[in-house]
Amino acid sequence: MSDMDDMDDDMSGNSGEAAFEGATAFEGEDLGLDLLEEELRRAAAILDPVPPELRQIAVEAFALHDLDAQIAELTFDSMVDAIPVRGATDVPRMLTFHAGGVTVDVELTVRGLMGQVLPPQTAGVEVLSGPVSGSPLETDAMGRFTYDRPPAGPFALRLRTDEGVLVTDWLTA
Repeated sequence: MSDMDDMDDDMSGNSGEAAFEGATAFEGEDLGLDLLEEELRRAAAILDPVPPELRQIAVEAFALHDLDAQIAELTFDSMVDAIPVRGATDVPRMLTFHAGGVTVDVELTVRGLMGQVLPPQTAGVEVLSGPVSGSPLETDAMGRFTYDRPPAGPFALRLRTDEGVLVTDWLTA
């Protein structure tokens, strides 16, 4: 037996020949795929483990998930959908989110963000950025709100309107 065969035997707990005895091409395929998946998971855990910081971020992002919320889908992003103006600097990023009958327009600048809920209505707004939400904001009678700090890294907005809770797609500022 070669060194590779010994390594295969050590990883799977049986010899390569015993695993295929009497098997046709499709018989026991699910079992073989399950074993392969388990072996790959073990190898990845040993050779390329998930960094603890990344695991913590994933857990915290899941904790921010609101099961009753509607997802407000990004329908316009000026970084993608708009034609750039030559020579313009510090151009604000314009975003539009839509869910049900509610639209949220957001202008993102280096000084913070401004937005408006349409149709105009009062709503509670939270800027989500990491495990802790930002200061709670309230819209005025025209549905406008401002946040005086630019979001750092990935962010989303959670709005509590008369129609329910809306959460925007996550974006990177």
